[in-house]
This record gives sequence, structure tokens and C-alpha cells, in this order.
Amino acid sequence: MEYQITGRIAEVYPVNRINERFRKREFVIEHKESGSGQAYVDFIKFQLTQEKCEIIDESWLRQEVTVTFNIRGNRWEKNGIANYITNLNALSVSRGIAVAENGQKAIVNPQLEDAPSPSPELDDLPF
Repeated sequence: MEYQITGRIAEVYPVNRINERFRKREFVIEHKESGSGQAYVDFIKFQLTQEKCEIIDESWLRQEVTVTFNIRGNRWEKNGIANYITNLNALSVSRGIAVAENGQKAIVNPQLEDAPSPSPELDDLPF
């Protein structure tokens, strides 16, 4: 099952080569949600694996993104004690925010022409 969440990229970690056949890159998004009159902020860590490690890099910091992901879990035993790990595996990351409009989900990507025009006062800066 796939899930989708939006947020702002807070951290992008370097690619980590686990062994000669496996590599991963982790990143964190800041997800804000409000309910019951209060705002909540979560920091959620995702991982990209193998060729998907190249989807993002440090240039994505502080960008609004939509992450499509699935949830994977593993169990292993060590010294007779069971341990569990859960991973949020990012399948895709796109710039922009997923918004609901008339029940439809769409990705809104900021365009250069949407940027505000520079202020005329900035024209006389000495540099």
C-alpha cells in the first residue's frame, strides 16, 4: 500500500553504502498538521534505496515536497531477543504540495513566473 505526505525537507543525509550491493540515503521532512485548535509539527525520516538515492540531494533543503512512500518492517533475533525495525521507504519525492481541490489530489509545483517581482528599492544596492 502506498501513502502520501507533504512537508518541508529539514535534513538530507549523504548516501550510505551498506555493502557492495546495497545503498541508502535518508532524509527528514517537517510535517505540520493542525487539529483541535493546536498545531503539531512532526519530523519524519524516510529512506531512499539503490538507484532512488539520486532522487534528491542537499539542494532540496527547505523545499516543500510531496513524498509517496510505503512502510516496511523487519524482525531479527539476537541472543534470543526479538527486535523489530520499521522503515518508511520513499518511492518518489516531488517538489510542491499536494492539495485537495474538489476531492481531487494534485501536485502544485511552484513556477518561476509565480515568484514576486523584485522590489524597485533593490536596484540601488551597492553590490
